[in-house]
Amino acid sequence: FQLSPSQINDILRAGELSHKILDLDGKNANSVLRFESNQLASNSPIEDRRSAATCVQTRGMMFGVFDGHAGSACAQAVSERLLHYIAVSLMSRQTLEEIELAVEGMKPVLPILHWHKHPNDVEYREITSQYFENLRVYWQHLLDLDSEPGFSLEEAMICAFKRLDSDISLEVQAPQENELMRNVALQVAFSGATACVAHVDGVHLHVANTGDCRAILGVHEEDGTWSTLPLTRDHNAFDEFEIRRLKREHPRSEEKTLFVNDRLLGILMPSRAFGDVQLKWSKELQHSILENSCDVEALNIYQYVPPNYYTPPYLTAEPEVTYHKLRSKDKFLVIASDGLWEMLSNEKVVDLVAGHLTELKVQKPQLAFEKPVNLGYMHSLLLQRKNRSATSLDQNIATHLIRHAIGSNEYGEVDPEKLAAMLTLPEDLARMYRDDITVTVVYFNSESIENY
Repeated sequence: FQLSPSQINDILRAGELSHKILDLDGKNANSVLRFESNQLASNSPIEDRRSAATCVQTRGMMFGVFDGHAGSACAQAVSERLLHYIAVSLMSRQTLEEIELAVEGMKPVLPILHWHKHPNDVEYREITSQYFENLRVYWQHLLDLDSEPGFSLEEAMICAFKRLDSDISLEVQAPQENELMRNVALQVAFSGATACVAHVDGVHLHVANTGDCRAILGVHEEDGTWSTLPLTRDHNAFDEFEIRRLKREHPRSEEKTLFVNDRLLGILMPSRAFGDVQLKWSKELQHSILENSCDVEALNIYQYVPPNYYTPPYLTAEPEVTYHKLRSKDKFLVIASDGLWEMLSNEKVVDLVAGHLTELKVQKPQLAFEKPVNLGYMHSLLLQRKNRSATSLDQNIATHLIRHAIGSNEYGEVDPEKLAAMLTLPEDLARMYRDDITVTVVYFNSESIENY
């Protein structure tokens, strides 16, 4: 089954999303110039999700990548909800009071986030009202604190991650009349998702990471070379800190069974994640919830208590937060699910983005004519332009990265035959060769960073 180049492009570009930041007032130039994002499924349906939004109250921008496992339900819920929890955690007491008064009086609520979505991004409209009610309970809790909430950004992100994970766990335990709500709550809690969220405000960049998505910075050094600055650690069995943390949290008798075959309790690759209550709850609680539920098999919920399950929880959604003060040489941020990092190293990703940037610059200034202009000269200009557009296939950098991730040969060049083969693998085989891939690249405005 052969794909033509244009069919390959149609498949690769279907999930493209790009957004340019408009500088409306000129005074407060945003440190983000634009972002570009894309996804390619391996699972059917895809289990990855992504989010991008501007915080209406704080002016910061947030970008998230979420990698689901055991289905897409948890990644879906976290992608819809987490940025709201972070935004609420950052609000002043006065803003929270205004929002609460509006809800009480059934008046329009101040918008919290301005979303930047792809037309294909899924949304469960039926349960949005339930999610909003639980978000409201969270801000009421913040208002009940004696003092001004006043979290630092790091505290806000940690608090939001932990609170959402706790809500996911409680929602499935609460009695629920509505069958749809109950089924969704079950699927969300018994599947899982890792998450990486960046918050950019002026020169302040915070990245919160739970699991094995990854964020890196591309840095253009003064001598013209490019370097890579990793902003996250992968939380898994290959990370010394994670192994030590889990050993501290469990008795010595379990040291040998915490990681089996490089997986947490022999089951899960990431050692931090949302959901996955079968690695957080007691056996008794799991049993009682599933016993009272309707058809667990129809919901694709996998009932399995791992061996050596003695002292839960073994899994946490608490993120690690990295702070970085942006410099004018920090040109872009790449956040991606592990589907990308399994295929390309950090350095290779930065090289590809940097090369793409150079190519785009070369493509732009094309109308500087030498005088006098003759037909031969015009013809050669047009040929140059045609050749360039043939080599630089992708305007969207995320697509360019995905193309290289699945189509590169041993020399790092895209092999059209390999690319076509990887895109036509049958569903049951695709997962053995590649994972879902989600990539978001955020470009920074060096001038406005310089002005800060």
